[in-house]
Amino acid sequence: MINITFPDGAVRLYDNGVTPFEIARGIAEGLSKKVLAAQVNGLVTDANQPIETDATLQLLTWNDNAGKSTFWHSSAHLMAEAVESVFPNVKFWVGPAVENGFYYDMDLGDRKMAEEDLLLLEKKMGELAKKNSAFVRKKISKAEAIQYFTEKGDEYKLDLLESLQDGEITFYTQGGFTDLCRGPHIPNTSFIKAIKLTSIAGAYWKGSEKNKMLTRVYGVTFPSQKELDDYLAMLEEAKKRDHRKLGKELGIYTMDDDVGPGLPLWLPNGTIIIEELEKLAKETEQAAGYKRVVTPHIAKESMYLTSDHLPYYADSMFPPMEMDGEKYYLKAMNCPHHHKIFDAEPKSYKDLPFRIAEYGTCYRYEQSGELFGLMRVRCLHMNDAHIYCSKDQFFEEFRAVNEIYLKYFQIFGIQKYVMRLSLHDSSKLGQKYVNEPALWQETETMARKVLIDTGTPFVEVQDEAAFYGPKIDVQIWSTIGREFTLATNQVDFNSGLKFKLSYTTSSNESEVPLIIHRAPLGTHERFIGFLLEHYAGRFPLWLSPLQVKILPISDKFLPYAKQVEKILLENGIRAGVDDRNEKIGKKIRDTELSRTPFMLVVGEKEMLENSVSVRRQGMGDQGLQTLDKFKNQMRDEIQSRKG
Repeated sequence: MINITFPDGAVRLYDNGVTPFEIARGIAEGLSKKVLAAQVNGLVTDANQPIETDATLQLLTWNDNAGKSTFWHSSAHLMAEAVESVFPNVKFWVGPAVENGFYYDMDLGDRKMAEEDLLLLEKKMGELAKKNSAFVRKKISKAEAIQYFTEKGDEYKLDLLESLQDGEITFYTQGGFTDLCRGPHIPNTSFIKAIKLTSIAGAYWKGSEKNKMLTRVYGVTFPSQKELDDYLAMLEEAKKRDHRKLGKELGIYTMDDDVGPGLPLWLPNGTIIIEELEKLAKETEQAAGYKRVVTPHIAKESMYLTSDHLPYYADSMFPPMEMDGEKYYLKAMNCPHHHKIFDAEPKSYKDLPFRIAEYGTCYRYEQSGELFGLMRVRCLHMNDAHIYCSKDQFFEEFRAVNEIYLKYFQIFGIQKYVMRLSLHDSSKLGQKYVNEPALWQETETMARKVLIDTGTPFVEVQDEAAFYGPKIDVQIWSTIGREFTLATNQVDFNSGLKFKLSYTTSSNESEVPLIIHRAPLGTHERFIGFLLEHYAGRFPLWLSPLQVKILPISDKFLPYAKQVEKILLENGIRAGVDDRNEKIGKKIRDTELSRTPFMLVVGEKEMLENSVSVRRQGMGDQGLQTLDKFKNQMRDEIQSRKG
């Protein structure tokens, strides 16, 4: 018999060799029909793979990210089977799951795939899915695998086999299709109910332009037609809300080839949004006891060797610069600089918790193929802070950081969110993670306790921690249901030791502080990209670059419009006058399209009564108001930061 530990801590006895599917069926027949895969001892596996030893078990369904990923990877295999039936002699490279769906890279030989072929392949995939074909896993020797793909003349799979050894090679077969794959896969094809192949693209083999161009087919599948329909509707809405499109239309930011890829230039409107976000962060952090600091954009190699960012993080850093016989790196993170600030003056227990914050500019070398508008950039401005505290203070400090997240969620109308508690993989200590097993266990337990005791919704994810400690990644959803990674809250037990940081305890002993890294608003780049899509460019009043547009009915009333503008500006309200020689109807339409929250129409009546005719974005005519009343209402709403 073996012990199986479930996510809620319950432990049950089962026969040796029991499968996750059998366990699910024993709990409830309905559950077994939803299980797509399982996480056994932190590793995602097939639901029908036997468990031979004591283990932790999480049954994965469509509601779990790992379940979706397994579903979509299996769908890639189903698509490959359909492609083989339509394009004989096709050769496949890789077919992974991605954030929303899957793709497969393939060599079609002399044939070309057209958009109309996608409909034919969708139909074929539907027919194959209904056959209820099981995904069958088979271990195979390297010699057998080489022979199999040599006979098929498949140089792509033979290339993949070069880096694999006996004992780690598996084939998966469903229906008439067999592929080299480590898995896992869903139990059978019948789970796949709705299919949409979304696009065809070109992709160089291994990502190198020196290699052959392959055909890449993207797709997405769902367990029901309704979910697919909802997703496609969301995609259409997302196209309208694309932050790159809105960013250009609203004059938020621009990219320039002479500046370089992934290096956004913030235009005046975007800079206003940045300043408003910084103002919010500074007010919040000042109230929470943070002190502001400023650090350089570069530092010597020796500091990053001390912090372990070299070599662990080297691939994400720009190459070094040589000066005065020393190597200098562009700052990829603010952490080491902040540690030096902590260490600049002696600290005692009376100084803790010591909280410092800055909107630090960092530079990270993202691969060119991964750059995406504001979401993946090479220059980023991070809402960063570090808290140096004792272990006794950790719970309250970690909780307080999460409270800041909740405050921001309310301000920005973020209703759906989850905290991802990212843990380490003990098999990668000394490679991906610092080799301190006892500290890993202690700090992961501490972080988990805060989330549990405060009733914060969270999920646990293995092998996604920072190299120096566990972290919480904050996942949020926009109003149309798109998921974003907003920010992070990290525990660091390593840097205090590496930088020899210390404080004097009440008993006059030296102690190493625990460090919390936090960035509730993430970076300007990612967060503004999210807000553009979340609000569809219709920012709330306090955040809108232009808050009021004043529309004179004719040039005769332009002086009064300028007078209104002056009064509003003096009261901290961002206002402008439309002084074009256009009819008032066109001015109103153009202002609506610009997504300005308020427009004030002024003519003879308004001028004589020192009033304004108010129109609000999305709500139409609000009637005549005195200028003083409008001004005061505006100030109140701006100060309240109502969404």
